[in-house]
Amino acid sequence: MQASPMPVRMPRRITIVSASVGAGHDGAATELARRLEAQGFAVDRHDFLDLLPAALGRVLRRAYAVQLQVAPDSWGRLLAALERHPSLAAAAAGCTRLAARRISRTLQPGTEAVVSTYPLASQALGGLRRRCLLEVPVITYLTDLSVHPLWVADGVDAHLALHRVAAEQAERLGAAGVQVAVPAVPPAFHAAASALERRAARLRFGLPHEDEPLALVVAGSWGVGDVAETAREIAASGLATPVVVCGLNTALREDVRSGIALGWVDDMPALMRACDVVVQNAGGLSSLEALASGLPVISYRCLPGHGSTNAAALDQAGWAPWVRCPEELREALTVSLAAGTTVVGSSSAQEGTDPADFIAALAGSQVFTPLQELAAAGGF
Repeated sequence: MQASPMPVRMPRRITIVSASVGAGHDGAATELARRLEAQGFAVDRHDFLDLLPAALGRVLRRAYAVQLQVAPDSWGRLLAALERHPSLAAAAAGCTRLAARRISRTLQPGTEAVVSTYPLASQALGGLRRRCLLEVPVITYLTDLSVHPLWVADGVDAHLALHRVAAEQAERLGAAGVQVAVPAVPPAFHAAASALERRAARLRFGLPHEDEPLALVVAGSWGVGDVAETAREIAASGLATPVVVCGLNTALREDVRSGIALGWVDDMPALMRACDVVVQNAGGLSSLEALASGLPVISYRCLPGHGSTNAAALDQAGWAPWVRCPEELREALTVSLAAGTTVVGSSSAQEGTDPADFIAALAGSQVFTPLQELAAAGGF
C-alpha cells in the first residue's frame, strides 16, 4: 500500500512595510526581517511609496529630499502644523487610503502579522484593521525616539518604542499596546571592538593610523543640513579631526574643507570602530548604531522638525546631549572624548525586549484572508 504524501506545510509569514525616504525606515525593516527570518518566519518586504498609485511615491520621495536640502525650515513648519492642527493630520492620514488596497493585495496567504516602520504605512494599516479588512495583528515599530502624531494610528495593535521617553510620548497620543523594545540595530555594531580592529578600520578608510581622536559627522543617507560648518567647527576646536560621511550628497563632499570627507559608506560598523565620537543632526538610525557601538553621540546643528525633536528626546533619555550653540560644542567634545565607551547611553540603549520576539509572540492569533475572500463577504 502506497503511503500518503506528507502534507506541505506553509511557512509562517510576516510582512514588513517600510519606505525609502532616507535610510532609517528601511534600515530598521532590514534588521527586523533578519531577526524574524532567524526565528523561522518567511518575511515579505514592501516599500509604502511604491504602493501609492502612479508615480505619486516617487514624487513624494523627491519632494521630501529637495525640501530638506533647499528649505529645511519649511519641513519643520509642516510637521509642527500637522501636530497643532488635527484636521491637517487627518487629511494626511486619509491620503494613505490610496495605498491601502494595494497593501492588502500584497499580503500572502499565511501572513500572521504586519509590521510598519513608516508612519504613513501605519495609518494605512490601521485603517484596514479599523474597517475589519485585515484580521492579523499590526505592529508599528517607532524608528525615532520622538513620536509625531502621524506615527499613532487607530487600529494598530501595538507600538514598539525605543525608550521610555518615546513610549510616554506615544501613550499621550493614544497609542495602543506600547512596549519598550531595544533598537533594531545589526549585531555588526558592537562595543567590543579590539585595538586591532580599530587600526584595521582606520587603514581601510585612509584615516590617521595613530591615536588621533576622530569625530564622525553623520547627516543621514542624503547628507543634509549644516554639515560642512559642523566639520569646520570641530576642526577649529583642535580636539578631534572630523570625518564626514556625505552619503549620496556629492556636492557636500566637495564643500567639506575641514577634515576628511567620505562618500557613500557600505561598512558603517567598521567606520564607527575607527572613530571616537559621533556628531549627528537627525537623531535617526546612525545615532542608534553609534550607541550600539559604544560611541558617545552629540546632537548638533539639528535639522528642523524631526531632527530637533529627536535631539530633545535623546537628551531627555540620557543617550546624547543636545548642543545648541557653537560655544557648547568644545565642552561636549571634551566630555564625550573623555567618556569614550563608558558613555551611559551605549548600555541603556540595549534595555528592553527584542522587537522580533515581541512580533513573533503576537503573530499567529489569526491568519490573513486574501482580499478577494473579504470582498465576497462584503468587505472593501
